[in-house]
Amino acid sequence: MGYNAKKAAQTIAYFTLKGGEERLAVLKAIKLVYLADRESVSRHGFPIQDESRVSMPNGPVNSQTYSHIQGELDLAASGWSEFLRDREDHNLSLARPEITVDDLDELSDADIEVLDAVWARFGGMGRFELCDWTHSYDNVPEWEDPRGSSTPIPLERMMSHLNVPNYREQAQLVKDFNRVDDLLRSL
Repeated sequence: MGYNAKKAAQTIAYFTLKGGEERLAVLKAIKLVYLADRESVSRHGFPIQDESRVSMPNGPVNSQTYSHIQGELDLAASGWSEFLRDREDHNLSLARPEITVDDLDELSDADIEVLDAVWARFGGMGRFELCDWTHSYDNVPEWEDPRGSSTPIPLERMMSHLNVPNYREQAQLVKDFNRVDDLLRSL
């Protein structure tokens, strides 16, 4: 369906709300988004976010979400700024304090279940603890040290490490589904 910045912003907003504050550390947000995609792939065979992922020096990253967090893209046009303000002091903040879970209409019930599971497991970790956790081969074996740069994390590699049955076919199914959805949206 193509990258949905509004859904990515709502994912981060959901984690921010789970934390009980109006802001969330950028590094923690980046790690939680990646771990949510990973958990969704493990449970359902599809990631929550339709985007590429890369290994970076501080661990795995969802590429387009990272670009939005960095302010490299038009935040207003994408719907991002409806839910999150520009980053400040290494934190992301809710765009408005009155945002509730009911406002997060891009997230399905299955997405929310995944986000709840990820928060239950990782929400209590600090940003640097999460960063260290995602650098461990025992935890995230698809991450490979990019030696100061970035290298792609193919969906197939993630799926194979998560023991997704028929991972090559499943990864192709995800790509085909996204291609068909893109075509339908362009009509």
